[in-house]
Amino acid sequence: MITEFAPAYAERLIRGRRATRAFRPDPVPEDTLRAIFSLAGAAPSNSNTQPWHVEVLSGAARDRLSAALVAAHAARRVSMDFPYREDLYHGVYQRRRRDAGERMYTAVGIDRADHAARDAYNAESLRFYGAPHVAVLFTPPDADARMAADVGMYGQTLLLAMAAYGVASCPQGLLGFYADTIREQLGVRDRKVLFGVSFGYADSAAPANAVTMPRADLAETTRFHS
Repeated sequence: MITEFAPAYAERLIRGRRATRAFRPDPVPEDTLRAIFSLAGAAPSNSNTQPWHVEVLSGAARDRLSAALVAAHAARRVSMDFPYREDLYHGVYQRRRRDAGERMYTAVGIDRADHAARDAYNAESLRFYGAPHVAVLFTPPDADARMAADVGMYGQTLLLAMAAYGVASCPQGLLGFYADTIREQLGVRDRKVLFGVSFGYADSAAPANAVTMPRADLAETTRFHS
């Protein structure tokens, strides 16, 4: 029920959500899982098309996917449905990206120039940072940027639903670099992989979870017209 205190709750929920990169092994209860993903389904989409398809993995299924992803990473078997390029970000966006990387690698004790250690840390992300669950978000096979935006809105709604239920999460674009591997493991043929979300309960003692990321001032991103 919405009350006069809803704005304060929204402030805590949205500003308190962060990417978690170390999890406890405790699984999220089945009824909580179903409640979270049911709530995420209330996300908006163009003409109510709801073009998201979600595969949620736990237990042995989660372990099999992780092993396959680590093997694909070691063999450099990259396959992307939505292309990525290194020069995608420039100017202020590249500065923010570098700052985020610096903060994260510093927290886990990795020198930014230590490419071997960074690669090993990337491999660890394919183990979902120890999270007991992972959700993979797919689009329809003919999806373009507009449909991907709809699935992105679903993804943010999912992250906030998890936060509301006390479940930590980490959206992982890197999973989209191994689309063929994911499809093969899940028996999916006709969908595109957009990204994944590792989730569970945060390991509050882990240094990686102490990282905070700054946000741009409102004036940098938003203009009001009247």
